[in-house]
Amino acid sequence: MTTIARFKRHLIQLLAALLCNLNFKGFTTGTIYQGSFKGVCVPGLNCYSCPGAVGACPIGSLQAALVASGQRLPFYMIGTILAFGALLGRTVCGWLCPFGLIQDLIDKLPLPKLKKGAWSRVLSWGKYLILVGLVIVAPLILLASTGVGTPAFCAWLCPAGTLEAGLPLVAADSGLQRMLGPLFSWKVAVLVALVVAALFIYRPFCRFLCPLGALYSFFNRIALLRYRVDTEKCTDCGTCRATCKADILRVSDRECIQCGNCVSSCEAQAICFTFTLKEHTDEEEHAHT
Repeated sequence: MTTIARFKRHLIQLLAALLCNLNFKGFTTGTIYQGSFKGVCVPGLNCYSCPGAVGACPIGSLQAALVASGQRLPFYMIGTILAFGALLGRTVCGWLCPFGLIQDLIDKLPLPKLKKGAWSRVLSWGKYLILVGLVIVAPLILLASTGVGTPAFCAWLCPAGTLEAGLPLVAADSGLQRMLGPLFSWKVAVLVALVVAALFIYRPFCRFLCPLGALYSFFNRIALLRYRVDTEKCTDCGTCRATCKADILRVSDRECIQCGNCVSSCEAQAICFTFTLKEHTDEEEHAHT
Protein backbone atom coordinates (compact mmCIF):
# COMPACT_ATOMS: atom_id res chain seq x y z
CA MET A 1 0.00 0.00 0.00
CA THR A 2 1.39 3.39 -0.99
CA THR A 3 1.80 6.20 1.53
CA ILE A 4 -1.21 8.04 0.07
CA ALA A 5 -3.38 4.91 0.19
CA ARG A 6 -2.27 4.23 3.76
CA PHE A 7 -3.13 7.81 4.74
CA LYS A 8 -6.60 7.41 3.20
CA ARG A 9 -7.18 4.22 5.20
CA HIS A 10 -6.12 5.89 8.44
CA LEU A 11 -8.34 8.86 7.64
CA ILE A 12 -11.33 6.56 7.16
CA GLN A 13 -10.45 4.79 10.43
CA LEU A 14 -10.37 8.15 12.22
CA LEU A 15 -13.69 9.25 10.71
CA ALA A 16 -15.25 5.93 11.73
CA ALA A 17 -13.99 6.39 15.30
CA LEU A 18 -15.43 9.91 15.43
CA LEU A 19 -18.79 8.82 14.02
CA CYS A 20 -19.00 6.10 16.68
CA ASN A 21 -18.26 8.64 19.42
CA LEU A 22 -20.17 11.80 18.58
CA ASN A 23 -21.31 12.42 22.16
CA PHE A 24 -18.35 14.69 22.90
CA LYS A 25 -20.12 16.15 25.93
CA GLY A 26 -19.93 12.78 27.63
CA PHE A 27 -16.15 13.01 27.97
CA THR A 28 -16.41 16.19 30.03
CA THR A 29 -19.40 15.15 32.14
CA GLY A 30 -18.48 11.49 32.59
CA THR A 31 -21.96 10.38 31.50
CA ILE A 32 -23.07 7.72 29.03
CA TYR A 33 -25.32 8.58 26.10
CA GLN A 34 -28.69 6.85 26.43
CA GLY A 35 -30.46 8.10 23.29
CA SER A 36 -32.34 6.07 20.72
CA PHE A 37 -29.24 5.35 18.63
CA LYS A 38 -27.80 3.33 21.52
CA GLY A 39 -30.01 0.44 20.45
CA VAL A 40 -28.12 0.18 17.15
CA CYS A 41 -24.78 -1.61 16.85
CA VAL A 42 -21.75 -0.06 15.19
CA PRO A 43 -19.58 -2.45 13.12
CA GLY A 44 -16.36 -2.26 15.15
CA LEU A 45 -15.30 -2.85 18.73
CA ASN A 46 -16.43 0.39 20.40
CA CYS A 47 -17.58 0.09 24.01
CA TYR A 48 -21.24 0.82 24.81
CA SER A 49 -20.13 2.55 28.03
CA CYS A 50 -17.64 4.88 26.35
CA PRO A 51 -18.79 8.42 27.25
CA GLY A 52 -18.72 9.38 23.59
CA ALA A 53 -20.38 6.26 22.19
CA VAL A 54 -23.65 6.82 20.33
CA GLY A 55 -24.10 3.14 19.39
CA ALA A 56 -23.61 -0.28 20.89
CA CYS A 57 -20.75 -2.76 20.51
CA PRO A 58 -21.66 -5.97 18.65
CA ILE A 59 -19.84 -8.20 21.15
CA GLY A 60 -21.32 -6.49 24.20
CA SER A 61 -24.78 -6.57 22.65
CA LEU A 62 -24.44 -10.23 21.71
CA GLN A 63 -23.55 -11.15 25.30
CA ALA A 64 -26.40 -9.03 26.68
CA ALA A 65 -28.82 -10.62 24.23
CA LEU A 66 -27.68 -14.14 25.14
CA VAL A 67 -28.17 -13.42 28.83
CA ALA A 68 -31.52 -11.69 28.38
CA SER A 69 -32.85 -14.27 25.95
CA GLY A 70 -33.25 -17.02 28.54
CA GLN A 71 -30.94 -19.18 26.40
CA ARG A 72 -33.08 -18.59 23.32
CA LEU A 73 -31.33 -17.47 20.18
CA PRO A 74 -31.00 -13.65 20.03
CA PHE A 75 -32.12 -13.34 16.42
CA TYR A 76 -31.75 -9.55 16.22
CA MET A 77 -28.10 -9.60 17.23
CA ILE A 78 -27.30 -12.63 15.10
CA GLY A 79 -28.93 -10.88 12.13
CA THR A 80 -26.93 -7.70 12.73
CA ILE A 81 -23.62 -9.54 12.88
CA LEU A 82 -24.55 -11.58 9.81
CA ALA A 83 -25.32 -8.36 7.91
CA PHE A 84 -22.02 -6.71 8.87
CA GLY A 85 -20.15 -9.91 8.11
CA ALA A 86 -21.77 -10.54 4.74
CA LEU A 87 -21.18 -6.97 3.61
CA LEU A 88 -17.74 -6.27 5.06
CA GLY A 89 -16.11 -9.32 6.66
CA ARG A 90 -12.85 -8.23 8.30
CA THR A 91 -12.85 -5.01 6.31
CA VAL A 92 -14.33 -3.76 9.59
CA CYS A 93 -11.04 -4.69 11.30
CA GLY A 94 -8.84 -2.93 8.78
CA TRP A 95 -10.92 0.18 8.11
CA LEU A 96 -13.64 0.82 10.70
CA CYS A 97 -12.56 -0.38 14.16
CA PRO A 98 -11.40 2.36 16.60
CA PHE A 99 -9.27 -0.03 18.64
CA GLY A 100 -7.65 -1.27 15.44
CA LEU A 101 -6.71 2.33 14.61
CA ILE A 102 -5.04 2.74 18.00
CA GLN A 103 -2.92 -0.36 17.40
CA ASP A 104 -2.02 0.82 13.89
CA LEU A 105 -0.78 4.13 15.30
CA ILE A 106 1.26 2.38 18.01
CA ASP A 107 2.81 0.16 15.33
CA LYS A 108 4.18 3.24 13.57
CA LEU A 109 6.58 3.95 16.42
CA PRO A 110 10.12 3.19 15.19
CA LEU A 111 10.89 0.18 17.35
CA PRO A 112 12.13 -3.34 16.47
CA LYS A 113 9.22 -5.52 15.36
CA LEU A 114 8.81 -9.21 16.10
CA LYS A 115 8.28 -11.07 12.85
CA LYS A 116 5.32 -13.38 12.39
CA GLY A 117 5.90 -17.12 12.26
CA ALA A 118 4.66 -20.44 13.59
CA TRP A 119 4.26 -18.89 17.06
CA SER A 120 1.86 -16.20 15.80
CA ARG A 121 -0.17 -18.65 13.71
CA VAL A 122 -0.73 -20.73 16.85
CA LEU A 123 -1.71 -17.67 18.90
CA SER A 124 -4.15 -16.58 16.19
CA TRP A 125 -6.47 -19.37 17.32
CA GLY A 126 -6.83 -17.60 20.67
CA LYS A 127 -9.54 -15.28 19.39
CA TYR A 128 -11.76 -18.24 18.56
CA LEU A 129 -11.29 -19.67 22.07
CA ILE A 130 -12.28 -16.31 23.53
CA LEU A 131 -15.30 -16.08 21.23
CA VAL A 132 -16.58 -19.47 22.33
CA GLY A 133 -15.41 -19.40 25.95
CA LEU A 134 -15.90 -15.83 27.18
CA VAL A 135 -18.48 -14.43 24.77
CA ILE A 136 -20.87 -17.37 24.47
CA VAL A 137 -20.29 -20.17 26.97
CA ALA A 138 -19.29 -18.28 30.15
CA PRO A 139 -22.32 -15.92 30.23
CA LEU A 140 -24.72 -18.82 29.69
CA ILE A 141 -23.05 -20.98 32.35
CA LEU A 142 -23.16 -18.12 34.87
CA LEU A 143 -26.79 -17.47 34.02
CA ALA A 144 -27.72 -21.13 34.48
CA SER A 145 -25.75 -21.59 37.71
CA THR A 146 -26.32 -18.29 39.49
CA GLY A 147 -29.32 -16.78 37.78
CA VAL A 148 -27.19 -13.73 36.93
CA GLY A 149 -25.76 -13.43 33.46
CA THR A 150 -22.39 -11.71 33.22
CA PRO A 151 -20.97 -10.42 29.90
CA ALA A 152 -17.70 -12.19 30.67
CA PHE A 153 -15.56 -10.79 27.87
CA CYS A 154 -16.57 -7.20 28.58
CA ALA A 155 -16.33 -7.62 32.35
CA TRP A 156 -13.08 -9.55 32.57
CA LEU A 157 -10.94 -8.86 29.54
CA CYS A 158 -11.92 -6.28 26.90
CA PRO A 159 -9.08 -3.72 26.62
CA ALA A 160 -11.14 -1.50 24.33
CA GLY A 161 -13.73 -1.13 27.09
CA THR A 162 -11.03 -0.28 29.62
CA LEU A 163 -9.48 2.36 27.38
CA GLU A 164 -12.66 3.86 25.95
CA ALA A 165 -14.98 3.56 28.94
CA GLY A 166 -13.30 2.50 32.18
CA LEU A 167 -10.48 5.05 32.27
CA PRO A 168 -12.52 8.09 31.08
CA LEU A 169 -15.43 7.37 33.46
CA VAL A 170 -13.14 6.83 36.42
CA ALA A 171 -11.18 9.98 35.61
CA ALA A 172 -14.38 12.04 35.55
CA ASP A 173 -16.06 10.57 38.66
CA SER A 174 -14.41 10.73 42.08
CA GLY A 175 -17.07 8.37 43.43
CA LEU A 176 -15.99 5.67 41.01
CA GLN A 177 -12.36 6.24 41.97
CA ARG A 178 -13.16 5.28 45.56
CA MET A 179 -14.85 2.07 44.40
CA LEU A 180 -12.00 0.66 42.32
CA GLY A 181 -10.98 -2.91 43.08
CA PRO A 182 -8.85 -5.81 41.85
CA LEU A 183 -10.94 -6.36 38.72
CA PHE A 184 -10.28 -2.84 37.45
CA SER A 185 -6.58 -3.25 38.23
CA TRP A 186 -6.54 -6.51 36.29
CA LYS A 187 -8.20 -4.92 33.26
CA VAL A 188 -5.79 -1.99 33.30
CA ALA A 189 -2.92 -4.49 33.46
CA VAL A 190 -4.34 -6.31 30.41
CA LEU A 191 -4.59 -3.02 28.54
CA VAL A 192 -1.04 -2.00 29.45
CA ALA A 193 0.27 -5.44 28.43
CA LEU A 194 -1.43 -5.18 25.03
CA VAL A 195 -0.16 -1.64 24.45
CA VAL A 196 3.38 -2.78 25.23
CA ALA A 197 2.94 -5.82 22.97
CA ALA A 198 1.63 -3.57 20.18
CA LEU A 199 4.93 -1.68 20.27
CA PHE A 200 6.71 -4.79 18.99
CA ILE A 201 3.96 -6.98 17.48
CA TYR A 202 1.52 -5.87 14.78
CA ARG A 203 -2.04 -5.63 16.15
CA PRO A 204 -1.72 -8.30 18.86
CA PHE A 205 -5.28 -7.88 20.11
CA CYS A 206 -6.84 -8.10 16.64
CA ARG A 207 -4.76 -11.10 15.64
CA PHE A 208 -4.80 -13.14 18.85
CA LEU A 209 -7.66 -12.10 21.13
CA CYS A 210 -10.51 -10.21 19.43
CA PRO A 211 -13.74 -12.24 19.33
CA LEU A 212 -15.34 -9.77 16.91
CA GLY A 213 -12.53 -10.36 14.44
CA ALA A 214 -13.09 -14.08 14.93
CA LEU A 215 -16.76 -13.68 14.03
CA TYR A 216 -16.08 -11.58 10.96
CA SER A 217 -13.31 -13.91 9.80
CA PHE A 218 -15.87 -16.57 8.84
CA PHE A 219 -17.29 -14.15 6.24
CA ASN A 220 -14.03 -12.97 4.69
CA ARG A 221 -14.13 -15.18 1.61
CA ILE A 222 -17.75 -14.27 0.77
CA ALA A 223 -18.03 -10.64 1.93
CA LEU A 224 -19.25 -8.22 -0.72
CA LEU A 225 -16.46 -5.73 0.04
CA ARG A 226 -13.06 -7.39 0.10
CA TYR A 227 -9.70 -7.70 -1.61
CA ARG A 228 -9.70 -10.25 -4.39
CA VAL A 229 -6.97 -11.84 -6.48
CA ASP A 230 -7.20 -11.96 -10.26
CA THR A 231 -5.96 -15.52 -10.75
CA GLU A 232 -5.26 -14.87 -14.43
CA LYS A 233 -2.70 -12.22 -13.47
CA CYS A 234 -1.39 -13.86 -10.30
CA THR A 235 2.03 -15.52 -10.63
CA ASP A 236 1.84 -17.15 -7.17
CA CYS A 237 5.09 -15.44 -6.16
CA GLY A 238 4.08 -15.28 -2.49
CA THR A 239 4.94 -11.59 -2.08
CA CYS A 240 1.49 -10.81 -0.68
CA ARG A 241 1.99 -13.35 2.11
CA ALA A 242 5.47 -12.07 2.87
CA THR A 243 4.37 -8.42 2.90
CA CYS A 244 1.32 -8.99 5.09
CA LYS A 245 1.90 -8.32 8.78
CA ALA A 246 -0.88 -10.74 9.73
CA ASP A 247 -0.80 -14.52 9.39
CA ILE A 248 -2.51 -14.94 6.04
CA LEU A 249 -2.05 -17.96 3.82
CA ARG A 250 -3.89 -16.20 0.99
CA VAL A 251 -5.51 -12.84 0.39
CA SER A 252 -8.92 -12.56 2.12
CA ASP A 253 -8.56 -15.69 4.20
CA ARG A 254 -9.67 -15.68 7.85
CA GLU A 255 -6.56 -13.86 9.11
CA CYS A 256 -6.71 -11.10 6.48
CA ILE A 257 -7.87 -7.78 7.99
CA GLN A 258 -8.31 -6.27 4.50
CA CYS A 259 -5.78 -3.50 5.17
CA GLY A 260 -4.49 -3.52 1.59
CA ASN A 261 -0.79 -3.47 2.42
CA CYS A 262 -0.28 -6.28 -0.08
CA VAL A 263 -1.64 -4.34 -3.08
CA SER A 264 1.41 -2.22 -3.89
CA SER A 265 3.74 -5.18 -3.34
CA CYS A 266 2.11 -7.19 -6.12
CA GLU A 267 4.15 -6.63 -9.28
CA ALA A 268 1.51 -8.43 -11.32
CA GLN A 269 -1.15 -5.97 -10.08
CA ALA A 270 -3.40 -8.93 -9.41
CA ILE A 271 -4.94 -7.69 -6.13
CA CYS A 272 -7.77 -5.17 -6.00
CA PHE A 273 -10.50 -4.05 -3.61
CA THR A 274 -13.91 -4.82 -5.07
CA PHE A 275 -17.61 -4.90 -4.37
CA THR A 276 -18.84 -8.16 -5.82
CA LEU A 277 -21.51 -10.81 -5.38
CA LYS A 278 -19.19 -13.43 -6.83
CA GLU A 279 -17.78 -15.99 -4.40
CA HIS A 280 -14.26 -17.34 -4.58
CA THR A 281 -13.85 -19.90 -7.30
CA ASP A 282 -12.09 -23.17 -6.56
CA GLU A 283 -9.02 -21.77 -8.29
CA GLU A 284 -9.14 -18.63 -6.13
CA GLU A 285 -9.67 -20.68 -3.00
CA HIS A 286 -6.37 -22.49 -3.52
CA ALA A 287 -4.37 -19.49 -4.75
CA HIS A 288 -1.52 -18.42 -2.45
CA THR A 289 -1.54 -21.60 -0.38
